[in-house]
Amino acid sequence: MLSMKQLITRIDDDLHRRLKQRASEQDRSLNDLVSGVLAAAVQDDAASLRRRIDRSGLRVLPPRPPSPRSREAMIERQQGSGRAVSEALAADRDLS
Repeated sequence: MLSMKQLITRIDDDLHRRLKQRASEQDRSLNDLVSGVLAAAVQDDAASLRRRIDRSGLRVLPPRPPSPRSREAMIERQQGSGRAVSEALAADRDLS
C-alpha cells in the first residue's frame, strides 16, 4: 500500500482560484493538480529539466563551432608558412 502524507500550505486567494479553475478545466481534483505540479517541480532528470528551461524561454544555445578541417586540408593550408623560420635557422647555423 502506498504511504501518503498531508501537506498544508498557505496561498493567496487569487492563486487558489486559478488552481481550482485549471483543475476544473482538466477535469481533475485540486489535490491531483497540485500533486502533479509538485512532482514535476522536483523531477530532476535532465530531459525534464531541459523541457522546463525551454518552456521558460531561458535556454541559450551557443553557436556550433565550424567542423574541423581534415588533416590534409590543414597540411595544405600550412604549406610555406615555415619557410621564414627554416631560413632564419639556416642563416644562424651559417654564422656559427
